[in-house]
Amino acid sequence: MELLHFSPQVQKIAHSPEVQLIADSVAAARSRINWFRVAFGQATPKQNLAAAAFKELLDDADCNGRMRIRCELESDLPRIEARLILLSLMCLESAMPWGGRVLVCRSENRWRLVAEAERIKHDTILWGWLDHDAVPRLPMPAPSDIHFALLATCLRNLDCKLHWELGETGGEISFCNLHVPPTDSSIR
Repeated sequence: MELLHFSPQVQKIAHSPEVQLIADSVAAARSRINWFRVAFGQATPKQNLAAAAFKELLDDADCNGRMRIRCELESDLPRIEARLILLSLMCLESAMPWGGRVLVCRSENRWRLVAEAERIKHDTILWGWLDHDAVPRLPMPAPSDIHFALLATCLRNLDCKLHWELGETGGEISFCNLHVPPTDSSIR
């Protein structure tokens, strides 16, 4: 897309609705890829993610999707926690295919993601993945829902319990703050 803007032929239509639609699609795809890099990528205990970079990920998703996200975050966070938050947001997104709002906040010992929507889609089997003792007996989710299994596996590996609940018009996911001490290896 960037290369096309350098072409003299495209200069004539550069501000057309069609070109703007293509540019918006490219921006949405780029932000989703950045989200996936953090959510599905490796995260070591000493890696941090800058608060500004994390908020940018959430702002991009907020602009491009049906889910509006507000995050109360004032400091950098461990990349592992960023990963857990993004996977949790993906689970909430699955429950809110018609859109909704999510507040992400951190207390001293827990992360809370509180969702509101006009209606919630509740898939008992997928959400069962997030029950600590249910994982061995559940069928593997479809690739489009793998974030449920990955979140459950990450939490189990960290020995961190997750609490979740869904109602007709909202839900909540909460899990422990991992208290990983900050290091100089922050990712900006």
